[in-house]
Amino acid sequence: MQRHKLKAAVLICAAASLATAIAPASASTRTRSPADVVIVDCFSHPQVRPNEFLIACGDGNSILTALRWSAWKPNFATGRGLNVVNDCRPFCAAGTFHSHPVTVRLDRSEPLKKHPHVRHYTQLHLVFTDSRPSGMPRMVTYRLWT
Repeated sequence: MQRHKLKAAVLICAAASLATAIAPASASTRTRSPADVVIVDCFSHPQVRPNEFLIACGDGNSILTALRWSAWKPNFATGRGLNVVNDCRPFCAAGTFHSHPVTVRLDRSEPLKKHPHVRHYTQLHLVFTDSRPSGMPRMVTYRLWT
């Protein structure tokens, strides 16, 4: 009987650890009001002023971290943070992540397709303010998913 209790405790701890590990790291820093424009993450969760935002949903090799927002308006949002990028040398699984300071701008808000009463930013602009990933231009624009 004791052995079954031990197994159950181990399984519960493992499940809790797994749930924590797969929870989105880009949780919003404040509660969203109905009037807020959002940014939609890789898991289709709307967020306002996230601390982190995963750019490379497929492989996780590019993420914005330490985000500090100076403006979050209906037409645009601006802030600063770090773009943490895998150099993929000699290949991505063995690569090293490097942090690069960036300014961030979100714009082109549109209604969400599945929730037309909610507006979301559809473009992300990064400007590398110091170092930048090899081969990457100083300014980069990404079309965000809907």
